Amino acid sequence: MKKLVQLSLTVLALTFIISACSSSKNAVTGASNVSRGKFTGTWTINSVNYEGIVQQAVQNVFDQAPPQAFVGSTWKLTNSGNGTYTLQDGTSQTIFWSVNNSAGSDQLFQFKKLFEGDKAQKVTQGYQLIVAANDGTTMTLKSPVALGNKTAYVVYSFAKTQ
Repeated sequence: MKKLVQLSLTVLALTFIISACSSSKNAVTGASNVSRGKFTGTWTINSVNYEGIVQQAVQNVFDQAPPQAFVGSTWKLTNSGNGTYTLQDGTSQTIFWSVNNSAGSDQLFQFKKLFEGDKAQKVTQGYQLIVAANDGTTMTLKSPVALGNKTAYVVYSFAKTQ
């Protein structure tokens, strides 16, 4: 009887450990379902970091400039989806942005560049960044970079200024 109780407790403990491990394997890598309102406002990129890649490997992001040129840039995002970002050198770009919650487990911040006369619905190319975190005052977006058969990231850390 004593051995049966010990065996039952051992099986129960193993079942608990296995279920705990399997749920951590399915953990979400980014934030999920952050409300649209937490994205609106004026944001500044405080830092750009790299995960799984060296800085020199990425020469240009958003078909605009090197990632480090975005440090100090200001992003103004309205609730209507209109927005702009302005680099430290004064270069400004009009964008149309949205949040995509249907991309599997990761929420995506996506935007399209708009030029004079463009209508957002007619622009077919854009950029998608994984929302790693957004609490309404700080935000972290990760831009995937294909690196052989792996994915690395350029990581943008934002602080809300207004």
